[in-house]
Amino acid sequence: MHPAYSVILFTTASGAGYGLLSLLAVLGALGVLPAERWFGFTGFALALGLITAGLLSSTAHLGHPERAWRAFSQWRSSWLSREGVMAVATYVPAGLMAIGWVFLETAAGAWAVAGWLTAVFAALTVLCTGMIYGSLRTIPQWYHPLVTPIYLLLAFATGAVFLTLLMQIFGLGAPWAAWTALAGLGLAGAAKIAYWASADRQRPKYTAESATGLGRFGKVRPLEPPHTQPNYVMREMGYQVARKHARRLRRIALLLGFLLPMAAMGAILAEAGPALLWALVATASAGAGAVIERWLFFAEATHVVMIYYGAEAV
Repeated sequence: MHPAYSVILFTTASGAGYGLLSLLAVLGALGVLPAERWFGFTGFALALGLITAGLLSSTAHLGHPERAWRAFSQWRSSWLSREGVMAVATYVPAGLMAIGWVFLETAAGAWAVAGWLTAVFAALTVLCTGMIYGSLRTIPQWYHPLVTPIYLLLAFATGAVFLTLLMQIFGLGAPWAAWTALAGLGLAGAAKIAYWASADRQRPKYTAESATGLGRFGKVRPLEPPHTQPNYVMREMGYQVARKHARRLRRIALLLGFLLPMAAMGAILAEAGPALLWALVATASAGAGAVIERWLFFAEATHVVMIYYGAEAV
């Protein structure tokens, strides 16, 4: 699949934003985080800013962005529509909790209820995003049981890294924040490694023979190419990345997205130097790694329609 940069930005930025928003909401409702005005303002501004930037960037991939509102009407059958509905709905309890936190400096009572709703809605939004891809049978690399859990784990991990940075900026150096980020990164990294290993072992499910029903007669090959020039389907669905380059990028994604941020969190816990500097390193590295991981997620996927354009098996 062609890796659309607008969608990559959407899934990485919004994922981190929803992860951070969920953590702020839950920990605020539990009283773990201080209901201090400027901490709350910065946290919600960062989380909602990441979410909004990601959502706006996703419209750049639409042929007619002005018609995006029509997607909301298909929520009964479309995960994309459900994602849009949940994304908009999340702003309501998030805004209410932000009002209580920033203006009244409280996250208790009714504001805590808004916080729990915020966390649930944010998680459901990321779940819908993952299911957009995880429900597509026509792309074997995406129709995998780990795709949606990885979306959720990456959102949690990157959100926890942002929360650790936020707490260091405000001098709230609680060790549990680094431990939370460390656990999230470890789980997300392990899930991604398991996904790559499983995807590499996948046997092709579709061939030209099975697609045409002519396999009983022997090998099937096209007599003539379907088009004399590349078309939209070939550009969007036929993008390929060389296996050696993909493996190299996987190692870079693993290093930047998981191992280096985990090492930075370990340095914070060990008090090995300025904690704020390590938190900045972890945030920058995790963000870069997430972008590479998401680029690979699209670039390594192959649509079954490519059998029509000469692929032997998908």
